[in-house]
Amino acid sequence: MKNIAILCSGGDVSGMNAALKRFVEYTLAKGLRPYFVYNGFEGLIDNEIVEAGYGDVSGIITRGGTKIRSARSQRFHEKHYRQKAIENLLSHHIHAVVVLGGDGSFKGMKRLSEESDIAFSGIPATIDNDIAGTEYALGVDTALNVIKYAIDAVRDTAASFSRAFVIETMGRECGYLALVSALTSGAEMCLIPELPYDLEHYKRRFLREKEEGRTYFIAVVSEALDNTEMIRQWFETEIGMEARTTILGHIQRGGNPTVHDRMMAFHFVTQAIDGLLGGKKESVVCYRDGGFDYLPIDDVAFRTYRLPESLLRLGKEFNTLSRV
Repeated sequence: MKNIAILCSGGDVSGMNAALKRFVEYTLAKGLRPYFVYNGFEGLIDNEIVEAGYGDVSGIITRGGTKIRSARSQRFHEKHYRQKAIENLLSHHIHAVVVLGGDGSFKGMKRLSEESDIAFSGIPATIDNDIAGTEYALGVDTALNVIKYAIDAVRDTAASFSRAFVIETMGRECGYLALVSALTSGAEMCLIPELPYDLEHYKRRFLREKEEGRTYFIAVVSEALDNTEMIRQWFETEIGMEARTTILGHIQRGGNPTVHDRMMAFHFVTQAIDGLLGGKKESVVCYRDGGFDYLPIDDVAFRTYRLPESLLRLGKEFNTLSRV
């Protein structure tokens, strides 16, 4: 394995550029020749494969997103396009690829591995932190910090105007961002798809707190519930408080990567390359129990992620506290 490539697939996250920097520096130190694949799996099909060097990663560690860009590829579902991708890799004498992405990216990685002799190593990279087998995915800490700053700023306005604010976080099917953000920002309400909630319980508690002098509320809800506007109206009609919504959207994906995400990028990439050099053909680097491990793609991409019980217990306290 002399030539090795890296690509980003699916949603971008802060920390990807840090991963690219480590990838170039570590591969060169190992006597390998690094390549960038631009535009994810689409770039594999279109042969956007370019040799990389130190100059390509100079100064990028502070930047969010990914220098080599990312994409989602419908063409990749068709076998003749995957064959084209394989041919393009082999034309550059590339026999190993590191893929930063989520479940969909790893499924695509598995298909290529099954259809060729090319080895693949996956690195979990999604702010939703919803990948089975790993406790952490690249970009999560930066996203949580972006949300933290946003909620802290909104709280100032909520307190100044005696309003309720309903803040929507990302999380297509997972409430991780909403739950952790609500817990660490001191929110009064947290609604996520993993836990049932009873608005009557919240109503009794909030009305009582208003009588005792509370002048504003912060509610954090996951986009997976698709009920942000309904909750805003609920505050006005049931709690009798003027309410606003703040949908954080894609700002959660960007921003200057935190120290934690830079270090995790360093470790993930190191483990991925070491695994490939050690003969692992198709694995995903996972972080759990304070260390790194390699799991088969089937144990990651084809299993349903579940929030840790320790987090769910904390989430249930929101409902417990709402009972009077």
